[in-house]
Amino acid sequence: MSIETGANRIRLQNFQFRELFVSGLGWDNPPFGRLVVHEGEDEFGFGRVAEKHGVQVLEGGWGADGSIPLYPKRRKIQRKIAEQVHEHLIIFTDRDRTKQIWHWIKRQPGRPTRARERHFAAGQSGEPILQALQSIRFTLDEEQELTITGVTEKLEKAFDKDKVTKKFYERFKTEHESFRDFVDGIEEQGDRSWYASLMLNRLMFIYFFQQQGFLNNDRQYLQTKLREVQRERGTDKFHGFYRLFLRRLFHEGLGRPADERDPGLGALIGDVPYLNGGIFDVHQLEEQYPEVDIPDKAFERLFAFFDAYKWHLDERPIAKGDEINPDVLGYIFEKYINQKELGAYYTKEDITEYIGKNTIIPFLFDAAKKDVANAFKPESYVWLLLQENPDDYIYDAVEKGVELPLPAEIEAGVDDVSKRGGWNRPAAAEYALPTETWREHVARRQRHGEIWHKIVDGEITEINDLITLNLDIRRFAEDVIRNAEGPEVVRALHKAIEKISVLDPTCGSGAFLFAALNILEPLYEACLDRMQEFVESLAFEQPKPHPEKFRDFRATLARVDAHPNRSYYILKQIVLNNLYGVDIVEEAVEICKLRLFLKLVAQLESKDQIEPLPDIDFNIRCGNTLVGFARREDVEQSLVKGRQRTLDLDGEIER
Repeated sequence: MSIETGANRIRLQNFQFRELFVSGLGWDNPPFGRLVVHEGEDEFGFGRVAEKHGVQVLEGGWGADGSIPLYPKRRKIQRKIAEQVHEHLIIFTDRDRTKQIWHWIKRQPGRPTRARERHFAAGQSGEPILQALQSIRFTLDEEQELTITGVTEKLEKAFDKDKVTKKFYERFKTEHESFRDFVDGIEEQGDRSWYASLMLNRLMFIYFFQQQGFLNNDRQYLQTKLREVQRERGTDKFHGFYRLFLRRLFHEGLGRPADERDPGLGALIGDVPYLNGGIFDVHQLEEQYPEVDIPDKAFERLFAFFDAYKWHLDERPIAKGDEINPDVLGYIFEKYINQKELGAYYTKEDITEYIGKNTIIPFLFDAAKKDVANAFKPESYVWLLLQENPDDYIYDAVEKGVELPLPAEIEAGVDDVSKRGGWNRPAAAEYALPTETWREHVARRQRHGEIWHKIVDGEITEINDLITLNLDIRRFAEDVIRNAEGPEVVRALHKAIEKISVLDPTCGSGAFLFAALNILEPLYEACLDRMQEFVESLAFEQPKPHPEKFRDFRATLARVDAHPNRSYYILKQIVLNNLYGVDIVEEAVEICKLRLFLKLVAQLESKDQIEPLPDIDFNIRCGNTLVGFARREDVEQSLVKGRQRTLDLDGEIER
């Protein structure tokens, strides 16, 4: 740990935010004066911590009782702050300065705004926040070229996620081949390659996990244990690291509850949690090849490769060439299977997102409409929301430049075809999308006008119309929930979200399933936020409301509170209740499960929050959907029934 990082840790732990940002991260002193916002009858004050090119850091925001407001109110406060300071980072603290919630808003074209939060409590190390803050540290050399866009991009790198670099994959491919050649006891080449992939996937999972200190409080747990085994038993003497330690860690440690472990196992593996989920169970290849072994030098080489990278469980983006996040698992498998000659294709994120949102959201609205038909009539608030805010749901790309008056020479050709001589020239930058000509711009401008008038005139009263007109259906769905006038729509949509099943019959490493998860997550979150607001409103009702009012909302929120945090609860519900995948390639199924588990684990902030991972073997399965069977037993049972029907038919013919 550097001296600089150590100083910033102390500043974070002591709530010395101005020193942290100005002295530790190179930000500037802020403007004078506090920022105050009002939400309902409550007032929330914030101190200005630091500023950098128009982006402000604010601290404070506790309520009248001295505590940090609940999440729904934090979002409302943030929206009020955005009216005064558009680009900002909020550090919510309590009056006694025992807790911090770092709150940042991610804005993406075509997607609902999302709040990213990091939590800190007195006594914690603050490592996840400190790691994120490294991405928003500025040096003097950067000042001359720095803009507000550059600052917000750094904030996005600190508090959001992105893809792994191609460089890691190229090196991984080499290391995978090397590791495969070290595997002993598996003669069949395909099985040996599969087992090498299984081992690398497990070890990468542990690398992400140990980075949080979740394994024996050691951020280099595997490397430490390799050295211990070699020091105590020697290198590859009879059995080495793989047989003496790693297999026991997998099958008897991470894969078994603590009260069912061998009493002496703790001395070997230390304090490690039970993870469940089937990730570390005895694999079919390990049953088929019980004598499989891997020498220590295979792990020495592999760990040297892994140690060249920084492993971030919280799925931050790749800010430097030596950082990776959990998306690496899917990325690597996508590279393996993207071979058209084998009939294997990978669908990019923009395509999965487009298909997912335009199938899932209409299904949810249709399901909710069956329960509360009146709420979706043409005159209801649902469609008035669209009618009164048309620009909120037309994509920025469609609106680019349409508010500007056309140049006279271009305007002249709108009604007179003979004056369109310059229409094939590239349009001016303030009007145009990339490569767009004036002819294309005018056509887009006219299309925008048609759509805008349809919305304002109230012609859109069906959810499928948003697909036809290419409107922002995700933002609209979330706004319908957050602006619900009564509990009925929230109740109906939450019920629909809980019951929807998304099945990908050729799921691969989970591209479509992750798209579905990313679509459902903000809708789930919006439902819980609105439920919380309805429940909180009971305190202000006169006369006192019936004790059973919003009972179902209170029960749902109680279930949320029983989990480590709201994000974990939402993702767990989606993974268990909404997502189903089948793939004929067994390795694809394994990686899909690993990615889903890492998504869950990434929501945990401390070791005491770890709980056994859910069993999703029923949700994500290996099988051939073309023949309609997911298990060998189903095939055998069908064959038995088929033979019986044949015998019965033969007997009928004889009679």
